[in-house]
Amino acid sequence: MIGAIIGDIVGSVYEFKNVKSKRFKWFAKGCRITDDTVLTVAVADALLDIAAANDEASFKELLIDKFHYHARNHLLCGFGARFLSWVSKQQRTPYNSFGNGSAMRVSPAAYAASTLEEALYLAKLCAEITHDHPEGIKGAQCTAGAIFLAKIGYSKEDIRSFAEKYYDLSFTLDEIRPVYKYEISCQGSVPQAIVAFLEAKNFKDAISNAISIGGDSDTIAAITGSVAGAYYPISEKLRKKAFSYLDFEATDIILRFEEKFIK
Repeated sequence: MIGAIIGDIVGSVYEFKNVKSKRFKWFAKGCRITDDTVLTVAVADALLDIAAANDEASFKELLIDKFHYHARNHLLCGFGARFLSWVSKQQRTPYNSFGNGSAMRVSPAAYAASTLEEALYLAKLCAEITHDHPEGIKGAQCTAGAIFLAKIGYSKEDIRSFAEKYYDLSFTLDEIRPVYKYEISCQGSVPQAIVAFLEAKNFKDAISNAISIGGDSDTIAAITGSVAGAYYPISEKLRKKAFSYLDFEATDIILRFEEKFIK
């Protein structure tokens, strides 16, 4: 999960200032957490309390409560207009989105799951409270499944084969880098994020790959980082740097989540 947060922070200053290169400054001036991190923490918070939910409907209500709570406390973190409207009007029904927000926040579901099937099920629930369009659910499930397989030690070839059930991955970053544009749909950013992981040599290289193609840099890097963080070790130095951007509540939620589901 911390991999998604690192990707979000590092990519935050490049979302509207694309670099189209792997040579850029990490944790540059102006880096911050965005909605990607806020909602990742919200999903983790809900999963920590999942025992209080008696069924699917009550867990989704819990998720909605957590989304409203954490978003209201971080309204200036770059939420999309539709999500902000959903929060400000205290809505509790989805709005048929297929944006990459469903994939950027899903990593805790993969860590809380004991099986691939459970990871896909939790990803669906976490997506469809807002992103109930089939493409929104698909993006969340592909990401969660890739994270789960990485977490339990599957090879990159296995992860690629899994992801190819959802998307065409027959491209390289070098091929798309010159022409890739800003794209916030799942279908226009999740495949690119997965390939950024697949081409990487280590965790930092995965984040660098993701940001190097441009586009919605913070979210692509968050999705890539969520998979890469399950596959590769993350240095304590990087973890500490990421935590320095978080407030006490978010830090506490992440540490309790890691204690329960990861360590």
